Amino acid sequence: MSKFFIRGGLVFDGSGQAPYQADLQVADGRVEALASSLSHPGEAYQTIEAEGHWVMPGFIDIHTHYDAEVEIDAGLFESVRHGITTIFMGSCGLSMVMGPPESLSDMFTRVEGVPSEYIKPLLQRVKDWDSPTEYLQHLRNLPLGPNVAMFLGHSTLRSYVMGLKRSLTHNEKPTKAELSRMDGLLREALDAGYMGLSVNMLTFDKMDGTEFRSRPTPSVYAGWGEYRHLFRTLRQQNRILQTIPNTANPATFFSFMLESAALGRKGLKTSMLAMIDGKTVPGIHRIFGNSAWLANRLLGAKVKFQGLPEPFDVVTNGFNSPFFEEFEAGTAYLHLEDLAERQELLQDKRYRRKFRKQWGQKLAPRAFHRNLRDTCVIDCPDASLNGRSFRELAKEAGQDPVDYFLDLVSRYGDELRWYTVVGNHRPKELNWIVRHPDCHIGFSDAGAHLKNMAHYNFPLRLFKFVQEQKAEGRKTLSLAQAVRKVTGELADWYGLDAGYLAQGRRADIVLVDPTQLNDQLDQTYEVGMPGLPEFKRWVRRNDQAVPYVFINGQIAAQSGQASPILGQAKDFGKVLAYQG
Repeated sequence: MSKFFIRGGLVFDGSGQAPYQADLQVADGRVEALASSLSHPGEAYQTIEAEGHWVMPGFIDIHTHYDAEVEIDAGLFESVRHGITTIFMGSCGLSMVMGPPESLSDMFTRVEGVPSEYIKPLLQRVKDWDSPTEYLQHLRNLPLGPNVAMFLGHSTLRSYVMGLKRSLTHNEKPTKAELSRMDGLLREALDAGYMGLSVNMLTFDKMDGTEFRSRPTPSVYAGWGEYRHLFRTLRQQNRILQTIPNTANPATFFSFMLESAALGRKGLKTSMLAMIDGKTVPGIHRIFGNSAWLANRLLGAKVKFQGLPEPFDVVTNGFNSPFFEEFEAGTAYLHLEDLAERQELLQDKRYRRKFRKQWGQKLAPRAFHRNLRDTCVIDCPDASLNGRSFRELAKEAGQDPVDYFLDLVSRYGDELRWYTVVGNHRPKELNWIVRHPDCHIGFSDAGAHLKNMAHYNFPLRLFKFVQEQKAEGRKTLSLAQAVRKVTGELADWYGLDAGYLAQGRRADIVLVDPTQLNDQLDQTYEVGMPGLPEFKRWVRRNDQAVPYVFINGQIAAQSGQASPILGQAKDFGKVLAYQG
């Protein structure tokens, strides 16, 4: 193992306490010493000059979907380059823990916006595990870049025990023997070190493939009896439920809060999506935040919402976004795989009437605002459209905006690329979110929605945001509190050995150059991906802001350049077990 002497940085230790000038001595993957003035330990230690830089624990990303990408390139450098040193997988009911490769791919690829033509054959080639314990051993055998902590996906569990067809059939309940087997597999996962179980009730997350294409994922078909049977085990072992309630039925948000409450029983630690200042229902984030605050303090609940510290912006190619799965007409288009069939559908008058009607339903629960004025074409074969909204272009053409939009998608398909902001657009309300004691900062969706979302660098944008709020005279997080929000606070709640800089702790360390926390953090790019020929994803890059990233005491990244052995050697990330 390499040895380092990191000299003269401003240390934020993850506790939320005020930073202090200090030196760090790193050896054998651990922080060997940390003090305000250390003597240089000798030539065996490489010196890193940190004066003028912030020295922090590695950041934690509590919501990724790297479950497929980790099999392609285990270094996961798109997160590591921004200082992410620990990631969570198995989110939203989906994991690769067990089951046939074809089923795992079909549950994952359409929901998470990753190319099935690559993922299905990849899983067919590499999958040599079929249990929670075997999967963790498989991960340990990979040359991981960041540390990995796991949830067991409920859709994965349900389909494995019941079979995919039955798990996707309405009113098909698991037998007592099947419930017992589900519980046994969950217990095996928890004994192996999984943090808990993830559940997804979103009806607009759809299956890929052919046999069950466009059905919701298996978790949606479960009843509360099935959920509660598994929740009892989570309570007993003080483990975590990660959940996405059904946005088509907002009451499910409050049902999960009651499930979390300590009403004659243990409270259930519940991580819920999501606290966002959405444009569709202004103020919904305050309703959720205040409800969680009351439930936690009056009912003994243990609810935390996940949130982002930045505008929730999305790029869409044609209709290829999960937001078009929110209504039947959008799903009907995405159900078709053939481009000619899609174009034919968009010319059908009956389809257009249905699309316009469903698009305009004001009271239908939804996440996407569907306001064509609030859009911007960013890339189109007809370059004259770039930089303008669909509403503006339709008015100029003398057309109904929705018809004009459908015409463009029919003409250009996925070559029509457009941008919008879905939420977190009001700085004052975003400040309320990041300050909320029951909001965990995360929800990057890294490794998913590869062409739609680019939130890989959210910790750095948090630091930039709180500095901007302070400059504008608003009460906000201190920088030390902001660092804790993406390090120690998360490690404590999720029960992991991470998130702190202290003598004897694992040396996951990030150096940040505060002079580079500028508008470059917001710039976006389309870049190629390792192992996926010709496929490009949407990212943000701010390499000068992060001069060094250490994982397990080794330099994993240096100003945007990956270590030559990242993703090749087992010197970096470890599989982290829940420690309570």
